[in-house]
Amino acid sequence: MTAIVERGSATAPMTPPSSAKQQTPRPGRAGSRLSSSTGKKAVMAVTGVILVLYLVAHVAGNLKIFAGAEAFNEYAHWLRHIGEPAVPGRFVLTLVEVVLAVSVVLHMWAAVSLARRAARARPVRYAAGRKNRASGYAARTMRYGGVIILLFVIWHLLDLTFATVNPAGGEALPYDRMVQGFAPERWPVTLFYAISMIMIGLHLRHGLWSAFQTLGLTSGRTRRPLQLVAGAVATLLVLGFLAVPFAVTIGVVK
Repeated sequence: MTAIVERGSATAPMTPPSSAKQQTPRPGRAGSRLSSSTGKKAVMAVTGVILVLYLVAHVAGNLKIFAGAEAFNEYAHWLRHIGEPAVPGRFVLTLVEVVLAVSVVLHMWAAVSLARRAARARPVRYAAGRKNRASGYAARTMRYGGVIILLFVIWHLLDLTFATVNPAGGEALPYDRMVQGFAPERWPVTLFYAISMIMIGLHLRHGLWSAFQTLGLTSGRTRRPLQLVAGAVATLLVLGFLAVPFAVTIGVVK
């Protein structure tokens, strides 16, 4: 009986101990998909679309200031009371703000994660070349532009939303806050606004193009048209946002 046991032990296939501890990750898990580069790029693309749609709606609302104080104040009042009386006042606006905040956090998380993963995958820099310089410029623009945009958003909220730093104060109507916020004597604020909008435009152009690539829309035939679309959308949004502060500064809106 002992011989039989020893023979069975000798002829039985042996499994390495290390392989028994290894577990193959199950495909299809939500966490695995989000942790992958493709999943993070998808998060950036989806949140980017949400932010672009918000910018389009925001600039359309800002341009209502050219219709006069009454029209602009009515628009601001409508924003705070969308859906009444079916839902409480400011419910829809708060919901939009929450979605935007979550989108910004996820967008930044995906961007930082992808940048770190790319840095780990390429510890040694490639030889300098035109393409590498261009990609480096784009990366720096997105990185430092993102910091400027974040600072601008904080200032923008304190200035025109909460009116903490606005000369008109929190009790003033939205039209008056806008006019006094970009008054000629506050030209440094207008300059900072303009620089921030240009950074948003560069960020948006690069982001739209990256989203097109992530979604698999770029090819030999569509590459140039989509580049033009990304540039045109970014330029129109920047011009739309800059129209209001410049109009106030030169006295067209007062």
